[in-house]
Amino acid sequence: MSENKKARNIGLNVKPPVENCNDKNCPFHGNLSVRGQIITGVVSATKMQNSIKVKKEYMHLVPKYERYEKRTSVYTAHCPPCIELKIGEKVNIAECRPLSKTKSFVVIERL
Repeated sequence: MSENKKARNIGLNVKPPVENCNDKNCPFHGNLSVRGQIITGVVSATKMQNSIKVKKEYMHLVPKYERYEKRTSVYTAHCPPCIELKIGEKVNIAECRPLSKTKSFVVIERL
């Protein structure tokens, strides 16, 4: 791949990353298509290679007590090398085809 490869349009209203990468599972520089859900969350772990864990907090109604409780969901997402992330940053992840047993999301932008 050439160094000056232009980022392709993924069909979502997001800015493509400035850096280039040779990752085949990058939605901007590879062949991975995104579809389905788009989730906003906070990066909670970055210790895996090319993967991150994203935490999403939401409120759940408990009908018996007519109150809300806070719940969290954790998603494993592929992080292409062209997007640099640290723990605590807000990100958008988009659904894609299954990349492994637990990975079905890919990072599309840092917020």
